[in-house]
Amino acid sequence: MIVGVNLLWMVPGEVGGSETWIIELLGHLPDDADVPEVVIFAPPAVYDAHPWLERFRTVRAPRFVGPSRPLRVAAEATWLAVAARRVGVDLLYHPGGTVPLLRLSPAIVTIHDLQPLVYPHHFSWLKRVYLRLRLGPSVRSARLVTAISEFTRGEIRDRLGVPDDKIAVIPPAVDPDPEPVGEIDVVGHYQLDRPWFVYPAITYRHKHHDTVLRALAEVDGALLVLTGGQGPEEAAVRALIRELGLTDRVRRIGRVPFSHLDALYRGAVACVFPSQFEGVGIPVLEAMARGCPVVAADATALPFVVGDAGDLVAGGDVAAWSAAMQRLLDDPDHRSDLIDAGRSRVQQWAPQSSARQLVDAWIKAAQA
Repeated sequence: MIVGVNLLWMVPGEVGGSETWIIELLGHLPDDADVPEVVIFAPPAVYDAHPWLERFRTVRAPRFVGPSRPLRVAAEATWLAVAARRVGVDLLYHPGGTVPLLRLSPAIVTIHDLQPLVYPHHFSWLKRVYLRLRLGPSVRSARLVTAISEFTRGEIRDRLGVPDDKIAVIPPAVDPDPEPVGEIDVVGHYQLDRPWFVYPAITYRHKHHDTVLRALAEVDGALLVLTGGQGPEEAAVRALIRELGLTDRVRRIGRVPFSHLDALYRGAVACVFPSQFEGVGIPVLEAMARGCPVVAADATALPFVVGDAGDLVAGGDVAAWSAAMQRLLDDPDHRSDLIDAGRSRVQQWAPQSSARQLVDAWIKAAQA
């Protein structure tokens, strides 16, 4: 059995948690005899960012298939269909959320969240139109639909009318006890001369950077480290930092190597995560695995992920956010309790289990 994996949708460093999700799962596929042969279809930039993917059989898309969404969509509906048929795949897996209009192979699709249907104003008109046209046909044409959390599974069932028996949940793969990555001195490198909170997120509107920035202004003696690429709200975030007089207390460091993020988690007072829409919220799991307490918004999938292992705060309640952050600075016993609870909870996302569930979904879809 040959399973093709469509990564044409992936723009490294710009698609957020969906990239982390699939890359981690592929990296932990079991070596059992019943695991299908995997063929990766991706543009050159994906192999440049993740060279270890070459351990699989690979097919490189034309170089012009890059950051341009229209070109990626066109390539999925033309070049990919032909290339997959030529390789002889038995099943074509689409972890990017949609199944191409033209398909010559049976399909399985993963939907990470349905934010475009819930908050359409967060997206460009072109993306809104495309997803409204493609989400329904994608789930109807796929042999199996997978979701990354029970929250997303419920959204797919309720909003797209997919029956429960056609949806499988494939949770993220998170190492529950990772070794430190590298030996970077983040304190000196990023001039962290005071305790810091870390928020790893691209500056998208639903990430609500404004909430944590306004909360920081009411917190004594701490820094905020903002990692992640530049999104549509980048200019607004930088303007708010200046407006609140936080220029010397915010380190907007952008995309960083994971070795740096690993060290930032381990040294932080906490990971703050005020995002108002998440299919899972992988940074929350990454933080808990590294002994970094979590303060997260009480919204969408985050309560299911965090449970009682972190502080859940109402989205947009700046006073509550500043109180939660100040408590973690002032109450070492509470912080220690959250560290222990987080390390225990993250055990549920062991990579081998999640990767095994992905393989089982492939086999189920192929036999459908």
